[in-house]
Amino acid sequence: MLFPMTNSRKTFSKIYDKYIDKIYRFIFVKVNSKEIAEDLTSESFSKAWSSFKEKGSDIENIQAFLYRIARNLVTDYYRQKGRAHIIPTDNPRIIDPRHNLKEEVEIKSDIENIKIVLSNLKDDYQNVIVWRYLDDLSIPEVAKLLDRTEDATRVLLHRALKVLKDKMDQV
Repeated sequence: MLFPMTNSRKTFSKIYDKYIDKIYRFIFVKVNSKEIAEDLTSESFSKAWSSFKEKGSDIENIQAFLYRIARNLVTDYYRQKGRAHIIPTDNPRIIDPRHNLKEEVEIKSDIENIKIVLSNLKDDYQNVIVWRYLDDLSIPEVAKLLDRTEDATRVLLHRALKVLKDKMDQV
């Protein structure tokens, strides 16, 4: 039996479509496990839907709301499981024979190093880098998510990139 879509379901469906990849990517960077990231992303949208049904248009910034839920779930996940950030190093990739094998190995190594270094940064640094460069959010959007001024967000991003670069130089 199919249920007719109410306006709130249609609206939330559009929100889901718009933010699912960003929330998943944000969580994945934090937990480095596809399965756990999928579970936490699902739980994030489930919680968001429950709140959305009650509050609806009273949610001022839906993007910040979704990231806050995701961040809290990741925190709860580590708190409940008592786990450290574990990054699998055996992530298999199919190598295109048309590419130079040496170049492919170097790229894979660089990506793994960035993942490891990024996962060891402070949460604020991780978040600002992920939101700005992976989710391609503007400085004003990131500032809203962090509840900071745009200038403070630029400073935070600059510091985060400096720490990331310094740690990458040590690898």
